[in-house]
This record gives sequence, C-alpha cells and structure tokens, in this order.
Amino acid sequence: MTNEILFCPLGGSGEIGMNMNLYAYGKPGSQKWIIVDVGVTFADDILPGIDLIYPDPGFIVDKKNDLLGIVLTHAHEDHIGAITYVWKKLKCKIYATPFTAALITEKFKEKKIDIIPYLKIVELNGTIDLDPFKIDFVTLTHSILEPNGLKIETPSGTIFHTGDWKVDPNPLVGKKVNEEKLKKIGDDGVLAMVCDSTNVFSIGRAGSELDVRKNILEVMKRQKKRILVTSFASNVARMETVFDCAKKIDRHISLVGRSMHRIFNAAKQCGYLQDVLDPLDPRDAKNLPRDKIVYLCTGSQGEPMGALNRISNFTHPDVFIEKDDTVIFSSKIIPGNVRKHYNVHNKLLRDGINVISEETEFVHVSGHPNREDLKDMYKWIRPNCLIPVHGEHRHMKEQINFANEMKIPFPVQVENGDIVKVYPGNKPYVYDKAPSGRLCVDGEISIEEDSFFIKERKNLANNGFIDLTLIISNKGTLSSKPLLNIRGLPIFEKEEFFDGLEEEVLKVTKTFSLKNIKQNQSLIDGLKKTCRKYAKEKTGKKPITNINVVRI
Repeated sequence: MTNEILFCPLGGSGEIGMNMNLYAYGKPGSQKWIIVDVGVTFADDILPGIDLIYPDPGFIVDKKNDLLGIVLTHAHEDHIGAITYVWKKLKCKIYATPFTAALITEKFKEKKIDIIPYLKIVELNGTIDLDPFKIDFVTLTHSILEPNGLKIETPSGTIFHTGDWKVDPNPLVGKKVNEEKLKKIGDDGVLAMVCDSTNVFSIGRAGSELDVRKNILEVMKRQKKRILVTSFASNVARMETVFDCAKKIDRHISLVGRSMHRIFNAAKQCGYLQDVLDPLDPRDAKNLPRDKIVYLCTGSQGEPMGALNRISNFTHPDVFIEKDDTVIFSSKIIPGNVRKHYNVHNKLLRDGINVISEETEFVHVSGHPNREDLKDMYKWIRPNCLIPVHGEHRHMKEQINFANEMKIPFPVQVENGDIVKVYPGNKPYVYDKAPSGRLCVDGEISIEEDSFFIKERKNLANNGFIDLTLIISNKGTLSSKPLLNIRGLPIFEKEEFFDGLEEEVLKVTKTFSLKNIKQNQSLIDGLKKTCRKYAKEKTGKKPITNINVVRI
C-alpha cells in the first residue's frame, strides 16, 4: 500500500477560533500523526455558565499511541487555550518557540502540572525532526510575538501551514517576513497550503504597526486628562507602542488587568520590551495628576471581568475615570463580542468620557492577511492545492474563490472533521469524515455542548424553579403547611400565588394515603404536574419543579 498524507481540522474550520488541525503520514492503518495548535473559543450567553469551548479531541485520543506531538504556531488563546485540557488526555511532547512556551508553562502551573519534561522549546526559524515529519518553523508577522508558519515535510511531499499571519513591513517587535525563505519553500514544491482566511474580504493590505504607533502618538498628544488604552494584551508591539507614546508625551504608564501583567512579564522574560518605562502599580498611579498617567488595560471586547468594564462601572479598586478623560479602543471587535463591546462603549459616552476607536481614528491594524497580503503568499508558495481554514464558512468559500482567481489548481473546501487525502494523486479531496464536536469547560469539568447539565441550566434560566417540601408525620398526616421556595417566576402578588398553589397541593395530597410509603413516587409525580400546571396558568412559565417528601 502507498503512503498517504492526510489533513484533518477538528476545530477552526467554519468558525473563528478554536483552531486544532491534524496531519498524518504513512500507510493506511499505520499512520503517524501530529497536532498543530489546540485552541479555544469564548462562549456567549447561549451557554449559561460556560466560558470556554474547545474541539473534542476524541478522534486523535484514540490514536494517541501514534501521536508524535503537539506543535504550536503561536500563543493566541484560539491556538493554545485548550492545551491543558487536551494534553491531559494525550501526555505527548509539545513543541513551541520561547514566548509561546513561556505562556503555556504558566497555564500548566495554574493546573499544578509540571510540563517541563514534555515541553521542547524551538528556536526562531528552527527545525524539529518528528520522523516521518520534518517541520521547519518560519517566523512570520502577526499581532503577537513569534508567529510561525510551518513547512511540514514528509518523504512524499510538503505541506505549508501558514498559521495566523500578515505581511507587516514594519512590525516594530520581531523581524519582517522572510520572503526569500518562503520563495525557496515554493521553489521546492508544495502539495498543499493550509491558509488563514479571516480577512479575505478585506481589500488592500492589513497595515503596519509602525503606522498605528505614529497615529496613536498624535491622538494621545491631543488629550488633556487621563488616558486609558485598551487592547489585546497579547499584542506586544501595541503594548510597546503605548509605552513609547506615554514616554514621548511625558506621562507615566500603568498596566491594569491580569493578562496585561502576564504578557508583559513573559515578553520581558524572552528578551522583549527591554527599553520601556517601568510601569507603575495602579495603587501608586492613582495619586498622579490626571494629565500625567496612561493606563493600559484589558477589556477591549467588553468582557464582564475585563479591567475596562470594572473601571467603567466604578468598581475597580485602584483606577478611577471621570468626565473628559479618554478611552482609546486600540483593537478590533471580535464577532460575538459586539454587544458587550458597545455596552461599555456607550456607558463611557453617557458618563462624559471621550471614546476613540478604529471607527473614528486610525488606532488599530489587524493581524490577519488582507487580499494583497494573500496574493503575496500565494505567489511565494505556489501550492498545488489550497485548503482554507481559520474562518467561518463564508470566509473559507471566498478564499476558495480567491484561490481560483490566483490559478491554484486544486482548492479544497473543508469543515471540521473532514479528512483530506493530500497525497497520493494530483488532486487532493475530502475522502472521509472524522468524529468532531465541541466540549465546554464548565468550572473545571469538560462537558458536551448538548449535555443535560446545560439544557437544565437553560431551562432554569428561561422558566424558573419551584421547590416544594411536604413534611409527613408517622401517622400519615401533614405536620405543617407545604414549604415553598420559588425562584425566577414573574410573580408580583406573591401571597396570592402561594395561597393558590398551596390549595392545589393540598387537593392532590388528599387523593393519596400519606401513610402508604409505596405511594411516594406517585405522590411526587402528581405534585410536580400540579405545580407546573398552576405556574403555567398564572405566569405562562413551566418551571423546573423539585418535590421533597420528608417523613418524621
């Protein structure tokens, strides 16, 4: 049998976030596998009590004896956020460049796991040999330190996995894209390129961090009172920009939010941000005049626990904001966060705060490739096949159209779980389907998206709750009035509602011999039905109902 090269996305194809991709090489039934990235996406209000969602790794867990390791392209949460949850099921080696390694080490520390024996740090533009895969890390530019494309070489051919990237002519932190190295990869021949699709609808180029720095400086010069800048903590170039601008306008800077401190410390540890101001503790910064401080804080997406949200609600213990201060949103709104973002945005405006965002000033550039950037990559790599990932279906379909424009011979559209046979044959195609799905992080437990727990929680949220307790004496009589506890029902005349429900409950109990314990379950079922029916008649809701029968 002929050796095969397979590609299978378990997350990130058909959605923004939750990136997890598999590659396999070998004869059918005896392939060796690698995982590229293990990311999360963030839950919305549709899933009460859930913060994070990640790809179900079951398909590759079943093959863990043939798994050679997890290779991480960069340190954004949608690429590394699920590493601690998935790794525990695999116990394999992890390969990452220094900055990414520093951040995932902290993640494992929080889980009290010593990952050091399994973590292999790869130098920038380094190579790892995972026979039969030889993987060449190619440093690109993005909105985080050390983003990598991967040249994945096998005895039967090469795949280029772009990771997240753009072409930034002036990235400020880190080096420019190495065009010559990418052209050489293309010259050697690439069977397939697996490519970021996020900005495929955006014309022109994504833009440069240097241009953003110049404009943010002009914006900050105009402000007379406190300045708060909120951005993605992971964008170290943007962080350095805020430090640099604060110094140039003779202001101190203070970091607010756990993620800001975590990224700042990791960047310093890896040799970045060596020539910036020492940030002040927010407890010290609050004593400075309003025109002498810049705060750099988390919460650009309106996250409830983000620093900016707490500051705007006047609940932050150390940072206070008032009329005529300025907040600069140096970030893009992630799809799904629009409502949360604008809630904070509007709250600030109502309180007389000046708000500046990419809608009004040039204070942000994306980290993903626009169409002109994509053209460059296509011309450098010149793949036989293009497989779009990292996008919703509309992004990936448009990337297929774009690949056709760029005369790529064989574009292949995929979604999570599709197994693409890249080799053998000239024309890659989806030939099988792997089980795929989403797991929700519920506290410290991973559960399925359609689990009973989430359904019950939604029911509680939508319909409320009734708890009824009957206390029955050993003579078979009620020892007291029924005890009722009601939550979440729209009841304005509580006394009237309780009296009516109590009356209905007593009617039901009279139809049973309370002395007969064998009738307990029938009594409980009858009371549950009565309570739900009564609540439906009075409120239009059918609450979750719990019946307790206590015998004394």
